[in-house]
Amino acid sequence: MRKPNFLKEALKPKDRAFGTLILNVNLLSALMAIVVGMLFGLVIMLFSNPTQALGGFGAIFISPITGGPRIIGQVFYFATPLILTGLGVGFAFKTGLFNIGASGQFMLGGYAAIVVGVYGGSLGGIHWAVGLLAATVAGALWAFIPGLLKAYANVHEVISSIMMNYIGMYLVNYLVRKTCYNSLKNESIPVESSADIPNMGLNYLFPGSFVNGGFLIALAAVAVIYIILQKTTFGYELKAVGYNKDAAKYAGINEKKSIIYSMMISGALCGLAGGLIYLAGTGKQYTVVDVLANEGFNGIVVALLGLSHPIGVGLAAIFIGYITVGGFNMQLYDFVPEIINIITATIIYSAACALLFKGLFNRFTKKKVGATDLDGKLIIDPGVSPPVPPSPPQKTKKNKGGER
Repeated sequence: MRKPNFLKEALKPKDRAFGTLILNVNLLSALMAIVVGMLFGLVIMLFSNPTQALGGFGAIFISPITGGPRIIGQVFYFATPLILTGLGVGFAFKTGLFNIGASGQFMLGGYAAIVVGVYGGSLGGIHWAVGLLAATVAGALWAFIPGLLKAYANVHEVISSIMMNYIGMYLVNYLVRKTCYNSLKNESIPVESSADIPNMGLNYLFPGSFVNGGFLIALAAVAVIYIILQKTTFGYELKAVGYNKDAAKYAGINEKKSIIYSMMISGALCGLAGGLIYLAGTGKQYTVVDVLANEGFNGIVVALLGLSHPIGVGLAAIFIGYITVGGFNMQLYDFVPEIINIITATIIYSAACALLFKGLFNRFTKKKVGATDLDGKLIIDPGVSPPVPPSPPQKTKKNKGGER
């Protein structure tokens, strides 16, 4: 007897016949989170420097636009690693996992890229590509461990990935000192010039900026992850395991393999982000300090702001890069760097409340206008009331003789 494909029915969008006006809850919640973050930032500026608050606040959001192509290129440069770490965390979210180990995977990927960049000069024209491949593999292998523990020992991935963050940090610090260490500057040795990622024509569009082909690679990753999640059976199975592991197993999906694959893909994206940073040709080296990489934790914020949708994650990362570059110009209004960091961090982490606003929107609309489908879209018609479910049948008493 063929098993009923109830899982497919459970994941199918709900009936859309009710209503005519479609509002995207995901977009509304993300915009509301950004507005709240901006208001918090403005309040901090008013307390720290009231006379320059409005000018500094405007500099955050206006200066990148008016700064010309070079500043726009800088926005894309800062957004590049956040796109990939956000994609990695968001991919895990979509498949029911919380990969909080993005920082460790980022650092392992960065180290692998540096080693190839320093010692792989004989690779010639494919030097940079091999370095990025090494970074991707290193990140995937580092995420394989918490994935394996989750699948076969039911160890929560949050706990194991947090531990892997610190293990990875100390391991990379040790390996850098042993393999590619510049003791005078307490950082890694510069990579060969052949390991620098090509500009791929972006140097003509954004002259004077640090942006290179890594930004295009990040955009390609957005497209690939979107296709995997939305257009392939493989992505459907991964999401099915995230929705309900037991139901997916009943439907014939190997849930253990799916968990491991999800974590490895997530880690691969975070590792690739590390490779794009250290092979960007900007002179950035790995500094040997006992501090976790900010790019990993900011990737969690990007994933939350983008609500784990690949396109939303890409836009959220560009927004974070935008306000980061805009924050540099606040020094023109007598704001000290510490205040600038506080304000930008406030806007960034308030943006992570997008899920909170999404829940509030859903609760409100369920009471007022109906329900949402799985894509986060509300179907609203102010002139039509939601369908009323039928009342349960009334129980009737029977006489002793069997008559009603």
